[in-house]
Amino acid sequence: MRFVRFGERGSERVGILDRNDGIRDLTGHLDGLSGASLDPANLQRVAALDLDALPLAPDGARLCRPVGHIGKIVGIGPNYHESAILAGFKVNPEPTVFMKAASAASGPNDPIEIPRMASRVDWGVELAVVIGRVAKYVTVEQAMDHVAGFTLANDVTERSFQLQRGGQWSKGKSHDTFAPLGPWLVTPDDLRNYDELDLWLDVNGERQQLGNTREMIFKVPYLVSYVSRFTRLEPGDVILTGTPPGVGLSFDPPRFLAPGDRVTLGADGLGQQDYVCIAS
Repeated sequence: MRFVRFGERGSERVGILDRNDGIRDLTGHLDGLSGASLDPANLQRVAALDLDALPLAPDGARLCRPVGHIGKIVGIGPNYHESAILAGFKVNPEPTVFMKAASAASGPNDPIEIPRMASRVDWGVELAVVIGRVAKYVTVEQAMDHVAGFTLANDVTERSFQLQRGGQWSKGKSHDTFAPLGPWLVTPDDLRNYDELDLWLDVNGERQQLGNTREMIFKVPYLVSYVSRFTRLEPGDVILTGTPPGVGLSFDPPRFLAPGDRVTLGADGLGQQDYVCIAS
C-alpha cells in the first residue's frame, strides 16, 4: 500500500493511492500517519477497504511529507563504498550515526531553503525507513516487524556547517527543509525489493547520482537493529540509510546548490520529488 498526506499546512489529511494512482481520502478510517496509527497491524487493516468507494482528493492537492509527527531523524553516514571514497569519508567497521532535527522535514515538492551564510549546500538521495512500532534492543531478525514502511528522502547538507564549523554534523544537516520526504509511505509488503532499488538525482536536468540499494554496506534490518541499541526508536521516527555516489562534494571542483536550482530525484516504487531552491 502507498499512503500519502495531502492538503495545505495545518489541515493535512491522510490518503492512499488506488490502482490508478488516484489519491483516496482515508479520513475516518486512519487517524493520521503518526504514533499508533503507524503500527504495521493498523496499516494492514486499510487493505480490507474498498478504495473505489472512498472519495478522491481534489485535483492538484499539495502532497505533504508522508509522516505526521516525527520524533527524530536518524542519519547513517557513509553507507556506499564508492560514495565514501569519492567524498573523502572513511568507512568505519560500524555505521556512523548522526541526527537531523525533526523540524528539517518537508514535503516532496516544497522548496529547499538555502541558509544565510551558506556556500556549500549539497544533496543526497536516500532510502528512508519509517518506524511503526517501538524498537529497543531488537535483533536483526526482528527488525522488519518494527517498520511501518519506506519513503524517499534527500539528505540535504550544508558542508561548511557540517565539516568546518566545530565538527558537529547536526548543524549542517538540520536547517528547515533539509529533509524532504515522500511522496509516499510504502508498506514493506508493497516494496519487497527495498534492498534492490535504483536511486537517482538530477540538478537542473543533469544526472548527478545513480546507485542501487544493493550496494549498501549496512543493510536495512541491520541498521534498525543497530540504532535501536543506542536510542529507543518510536513510531514516526525516520532512519536515512545513506546516499549513493554523486554528491556535490565528490566532484572536482565540487558542485553545490544555489537559489533557482531545480532538484528532481526518485527511486523504484517510491515516486519522485521535484523542487526549486530558494534563499532563506
